[in-house]
Amino acid sequence: MSRTPMPPQIPHGLFLVSDADLLGLSPKQLSRDGIFTPSRGIRLPLHSTGSVADNVRAYSRLDPVCVLTHSTSARICCICLPAWLDQDWRIHIARAADGCKPRRRNVVGHQLSFKDGGVVVFDGVRLTSPARTWLDLASLLSVDELVAAGDSVVVEHGEDFPAPRRPLATVSDLRRIVSQHPGMRGVRKARLALDLIRVGADSPPETMMRLALVRAGLPEPVLNVVLRNGLGHPVVWPDAAYPDHRIALQYDGAHHGDSDQYRRDIKRQALTEGLGWREVRVQQGDLEGARPFVVEKVRAVLDGSSASISWERTGS
Repeated sequence: MSRTPMPPQIPHGLFLVSDADLLGLSPKQLSRDGIFTPSRGIRLPLHSTGSVADNVRAYSRLDPVCVLTHSTSARICCICLPAWLDQDWRIHIARAADGCKPRRRNVVGHQLSFKDGGVVVFDGVRLTSPARTWLDLASLLSVDELVAAGDSVVVEHGEDFPAPRRPLATVSDLRRIVSQHPGMRGVRKARLALDLIRVGADSPPETMMRLALVRAGLPEPVLNVVLRNGLGHPVVWPDAAYPDHRIALQYDGAHHGDSDQYRRDIKRQALTEGLGWREVRVQQGDLEGARPFVVEKVRAVLDGSSASISWERTGS
C-alpha cells in the first residue's frame, strides 16, 4: 500500500482527475488505496464526508450542458424516496431531447425536454427543479410512493411550529408542471397522485397513515393542526388530527424507542390529554398489510368519540 501522504486539501466529495495538479495529487496518490474510481475521469475518497451535491458535482462538471435528474436530484432537494430507490446510488443525468443520452459507468442516462423553470442551479450543481423532479419520479414510483414524495415537496409549517418550513414547491407548481408535459411517461400516475397530495405531512409513514384511513372510508384527518394551552401558546403539534372529535394522531417511528424520546412522548401525551384531547399513537406495524391495523385503531376511537358526542347532545 502506498505510504505517500494525502494532501490536506483533498476534496470531501467527488473530484475530477483533471483537477489533480491543482489539488496537489500525484498519479501515485490517485491510484492508492482509499481512492475509489466510480467512473472514468472521476475519483472519490472512500472516507468522504461531502454532501450529496459534493458527491455528484463532478459528473455535471464533465458535461456543462447535462442536468442531474430523478433520484439524484431528489436527494439534493431532500425529496423523500422509498427505501428501495434510496438504496440505488446510480447517478441520473439527462441531456436535452435533441442530444445523445449520457453513457458511462454508474450513470443512468436520459434524454428529456425541459420547459422554462424546469432546471435550476443548487450548490453549484445543475438539476431539475423540485416540481420537475417529482414529475420525473412518476415513471419509477407507485402512486402511493409518488404521493409521499409529493407531500415532502409541498410540506409547509407556520411560525407557530417548533421548526417552521417553507415548501420546495406548491401543489399549484406540481399541477403546472404536469400540464406542461401531457405526453410524458408517468404523467397519468402523476395526475392520480396530485389529488391525494396534502400540505403538512413530514414523513412517508404519515402519508401512508392518511391514505390507509381514507381508503378505508374513514374521514380524512387534518394536517398542520396546533394545540394551544390556556394562554394561547402552541404546545402540541399532532401529525394528523380530527379537531371535531378532539383526536390527535401521532406516528412514532423507530427513534421513539430511545429513552429520552420516550419521556418526551409521555409528556406530549399528558399535554394532549390535559387539553381535553385523546392521543392515538401509531407504529410502523400498524401501517403494514392489506388491512392496516391503524384503520381499526382509529375507527374505534372515532366511534367512541361519536357516541360520547351523541350522548352529550341528548343529555343536554
